[in-house]
Amino acid sequence: MVTGVSKNQLRFLMLCAIWGSTWIGTKAGIDVVPPLLFAGTRFTAAGILLLLYAWTRGEKASLKLQDGFRFTAVSILMITLCYGPLFWGMQYIDSGTAAVLEMSLTPIALLVFALLLNEERLDSRRILAIALGVSGLIVLFWPASSHKTSPSPDPFPGASLWGGLAVAAAAFTYGYGSVLARPLLRTYPALFVAGMTTLVGGIALLISALAFEPGALSALSGNWGTTAWLGWFFLVIFGSLIGYTTFMRLLRDIGASRAGSYAFVSPVIAVGLGAAVFAEQITVMDVIGIVVMLSGAYLAMSGVPATESATCES
Repeated sequence: MVTGVSKNQLRFLMLCAIWGSTWIGTKAGIDVVPPLLFAGTRFTAAGILLLLYAWTRGEKASLKLQDGFRFTAVSILMITLCYGPLFWGMQYIDSGTAAVLEMSLTPIALLVFALLLNEERLDSRRILAIALGVSGLIVLFWPASSHKTSPSPDPFPGASLWGGLAVAAAAFTYGYGSVLARPLLRTYPALFVAGMTTLVGGIALLISALAFEPGALSALSGNWGTTAWLGWFFLVIFGSLIGYTTFMRLLRDIGASRAGSYAFVSPVIAVGLGAAVFAEQITVMDVIGIVVMLSGAYLAMSGVPATESATCES
């Protein structure tokens, strides 16, 4: 055990490292495969594997009828209504604006819904942590987005506006679903909750892709190429099986707003990987933004409990 670092802090760092690198797999996939289909197949496969893994570990759980609606709501909110609008909206706004919207609004949404549903209490530390994190994100991403034009002329009137609203909405559906999931994590093993929500949400996303996404049906042939498949497997294993389950455990132990501060560290990982893998330049403003974001994350995560008493510790 590392002295001075709790189990949950280690989980948090692992989550940041994983989700900070998933953009590589996502980019490799959606450059070739329709985005909703790519996400839907990823989450469906991850859900099946998670439930099988839970079963082999003897972590079978009987789903109580009264919890069925909450499981369904969490699945649709965190997976289907998050990734669907997110990928759709990103077609019509530049990546810098999308990053600021999605990453800055996610921790805010998590805190707001945690307060509304009486899962957490407001304190000055959390407010300051989120303020620092959001400020750092704006410093890091806003200059890049302000020097870019729209990826292409709006295909319909107001496309940029609706795209931005869709990305923002994704952060709030994810935040609401995450807070709704916490009571389930007090009753059911984290592996089971992660497996059920990714499976149900993934199937709904897959159905939506096949019904509405151009090219989704033909892409089911699987003729994606090696790079896209490698990205898909990386997202299934690391992004979903490991990353999503870790996030669920953090939700259970430290609450939604603290767990959501990964959004202030993952971009740092992404920027570092961009510099290391693609030789992207890191400017002075980037460094300032990174320092401010990490300060917010440190403030949010300092002093968190190693574990919190929970009915299901898996």
